[in-house]
This record gives sequence, C-alpha cells and structure tokens, in this order.
Amino acid sequence: MLHKIGLEEHFAIPETLGCSEKYFPKEVWPKFSKHILDLMEIRINQMDENGMEMMILSLNSPAIQAIYDRKEAVEVAKKANDIMAEAIAKNPKRFRGFAALPMQDPDAAIMELHRSVKELGCVGVLVNGYSQIDSQDEYKYLDDPIYRPFWAEVEKLDVPFYMHPREPMPCNSKMLAGHPWLDGAAWSFGVETATHTLRLMCSGIFDEFPNLKYILGHLGETLPFCIWRTANRIRKENRGIPAKRALPEYMEQNMWLTTSGQFRTAALWNTIMEFGADRILFATDFPFEEVKDACVWFDNCSISENDRVKIGRDNIIKLFNLT
Repeated sequence: MLHKIGLEEHFAIPETLGCSEKYFPKEVWPKFSKHILDLMEIRINQMDENGMEMMILSLNSPAIQAIYDRKEAVEVAKKANDIMAEAIAKNPKRFRGFAALPMQDPDAAIMELHRSVKELGCVGVLVNGYSQIDSQDEYKYLDDPIYRPFWAEVEKLDVPFYMHPREPMPCNSKMLAGHPWLDGAAWSFGVETATHTLRLMCSGIFDEFPNLKYILGHLGETLPFCIWRTANRIRKENRGIPAKRALPEYMEQNMWLTTSGQFRTAALWNTIMEFGADRILFATDFPFEEVKDACVWFDNCSISENDRVKIGRDNIIKLFNLT
C-alpha cells in the first residue's frame, strides 16, 4: 500500500539520546543513534522505500518524563519541540509532530501544550507514562488530581493524546529482578502502560472529559485481549470505583490503537473484532523497529483492502484533521 502515514515514529535530541542506549548492544548503538537523531535524509529514504507518505514524529522515551528537575524538564521539552518544528517546516508534506510536555509542572505543561499546538503546529501530544518529580524516587501518574486542569485543556484544544510506554519505577518492577530479557518492549513496557491506562479509565477521567481522544500503541498494550475480564471482575466486585461506565465503553468511544511494534496478523484481527477497523492506526515504532518490517507485514497481511486503507491512512487523516 502506498501513501501510508505512521504515527509512532521517534526522534531524539542530544539531551535525550542516552535514554535509549540501554536497549541496544554496543555494536548496534552507533547505527541506531544515527537513525534516531536524523530528521532528514535517512528517515525520508526509508519512507520512500516502503510506501510511507508521512511520519508523525515524537520524542524518544522516557526523555522529558525522566528529568525530575522541573526547570530542566521545561527547557528540554521546549528545545525538542522547536527542533521537531524546524524539521516539519522543512518537509511539511512528510512530517507532522506530537508535542513533548514537562508533566513535572502541570502549569508549564499546559503552557507548552498551547505553544506547541498553536504556534508550532503540533497535531497532538505524546507523554511517556508517569513523570518523576523533584527527585529520582518521586513520581506521579496522570490520574493524579493535579493533572485535571491539563486534561481539560487537551479536551478544549481537541488534539489526540498518545500514551507512550516507559519502564516501571524500580520499586514497582521487582518481579522482573534477574530477568533482564523481560525489560522494555519485550514485556514491562506494555504492562506498565496498560496499568496506567486502566488507572485513568477507572479514575473517571473520561467521564469528566468525555471528548478526550486517547491513543495507545502496540495494538493497545494487551488491553483489547483482556479488557472484558477486567471489566467483568470490576462489575462483580465494584469496590467503589469512580468510573461511571464499563471500561470497554471508554475504549470504544475514547481510544484509538496503533500497530506500532506489533506486526502480528492474528493480534490485528482480534483488535478489529473487538473495536473495529475505524479505531486502528498504522505505526512502525521507528527506529526501535524497522520500517521495512512494519510495512512489508502491513502491506501483505490478510485484511480487506478497505480496512487496509482505513488503518494505513484514512483513520489518521480524520483523527488528526490532516490536509
């Protein structure tokens, strides 16, 4: 399929590059770092070779969310957004962008949200999970009451919010001790991000802000496969949950799911059966995954051509109001 649009396509700046180094062997790191820092030739060549018309760019993880000094987080977020905006201005037909935000300071995050959308032309927001605040060991999830004004502004601006993974805090990941092969994208990313999303759903965020547009990568971080059981147990053991509706309703009405890093046709079928092709968006997870792997799989997976065009392009144009 030609003219695909991908929307989990990462870049880094020197200040955030080191966040990704731990996930790669030493012999692979030089090539990877070259690719993730590039916002021109390497990236565009890969798009051209694989039938991609556009990438919606986003900063790598955890990046801003791991900078616990509030002032530094604000400064690095602004710098990253400015660098991304420069790349978009040079190639407006090939790139759009998600804003990076300093969630350590909700007021500053709101200011940068408005600047990024209104002045820089960002089409959405991407946050890498929870944020560390003031010290390495202090952190907050986005269901915390301090973020209610932020969610209100996201809804008012009517831009999609992408919840991107990061690893659990060390104090929350002892079950993986001695099993480093389960860190990161192999397992812990998905568990952490699914749990964060469940916290948001259960907290009543989508009741208070019913028009929020919320995106999850990797075909929903396992939630399409287990949300029924979670909702069923909550229905039978309510325990005072603030959410007013069944959890699958929030997924059906407020959430979109991407194919990033999850190039498995059976998993895609299941997600389509649960939530419909209109709720699924193409993404590669470049450069953590290969653009070619994502595109060859998607171009040839056994779904209808109508669904392929929806997922690969049309749903994204509609959701982000792209011209």
